[in-house]
Amino acid sequence: MERQIVHCDLDTFFVSVERLLNSSLNDKPVLIGGSGDRAVVASCSYEARQFGVHSAMPMRLARQLCPEAVLVRGDFDRYSQYSDTVTEIISEAAPLVEKASIDEHYIDLTGMDRFFGCWQWTRELRQRIIKETGLPISFGLSTNKTVSKIATGEAKPSGERQVGWGSERAFLAPLSIRRIPMIGEKTYTQLRNLGISKVGTLQQVPVRTMQKVLGKNGVTIWKKANGIDDSPVTAHAERKSISKEHTFERDTIDLAQLRRVIHGMADELAFDLRRDGRLARCLTLKIRYSNFDTHTVQARLPCTASERVMTENALELFAKLYSRRMLIRLVGVKLSDLVHGHQQTDLFEDSATDLALTQAMDRMRNRFGEKAVVWGAGF
Repeated sequence: MERQIVHCDLDTFFVSVERLLNSSLNDKPVLIGGSGDRAVVASCSYEARQFGVHSAMPMRLARQLCPEAVLVRGDFDRYSQYSDTVTEIISEAAPLVEKASIDEHYIDLTGMDRFFGCWQWTRELRQRIIKETGLPISFGLSTNKTVSKIATGEAKPSGERQVGWGSERAFLAPLSIRRIPMIGEKTYTQLRNLGISKVGTLQQVPVRTMQKVLGKNGVTIWKKANGIDDSPVTAHAERKSISKEHTFERDTIDLAQLRRVIHGMADELAFDLRRDGRLARCLTLKIRYSNFDTHTVQARLPCTASERVMTENALELFAKLYSRRMLIRLVGVKLSDLVHGHQQTDLFEDSATDLALTQAMDRMRNRFGEKAVVWGAGF
């Protein structure tokens, strides 16, 4: 049976959400990200891209290239909420959905063309998403994930593209090899040194040559260039861990500051667990020194979503791990081995006042946002 795979991508997602909330950003170059020396561009509008700006670029360089751009710090909790809304709309209608990222989905419609045209079905789904969320979205439809993803890129902004069975190679041939997933800067340079710039040229290279030049990845890239991809659409799997990291604008050995940051991250993660009705059984602390040496240490926990337990364990691990007295670039906290459940009262450690305070803070955060109220020690 001929497969029917859809790839959907919300166009400049973070920017589009900000424009929904602030129409004055429409038609202006917009940068999403921090303003510090080490900040990078999380997302940018098409207007900003015309100046050479792109995601993951250092923010300082982006502002030099496009000084008239509007900088928005961004609200990732809000973006997650919009992403979840889109996922719910798709999941209600589609038989099999894979959420590939916060703004990308794959849908397997194989067999549905017997009852309803897959092209028409997908077009109607796209219009429903636009109508209910106000967000622009593009999609590609083909026989596999690779071709559909590339087709989506060709359909942007806010467009649709179908690549029929048997026309995959012809569709890909005139495109730049940069369009193929897995080809980063290093691989692109290697292929350009071989005189390969278009997918059509890559299609003609013997697969053994690709394997000799790029190893196992060379074979995978060759298959993608020829429109061959048997990877299945896999239903969304529940996260097995959650984490937060903080990169300091300047490397530091300020222990008070380090402890405050760790306390704040542990508190935020504990709140995330309680909100999702889950508990953690393992905590990992990570530090990265100024020379980029990275070290981690972990501790087993009782099933918990308590910010007190998280903070105490995280700070104990930090005291155990930080012994070099070298400048620190980054700290991170990860909770893993997650299970469903709700926080149980510790009869020996939890006071009625502490429990009431935590519940009150959770209510305020649920209503006004995660940053509405925080512990002073983690501020």
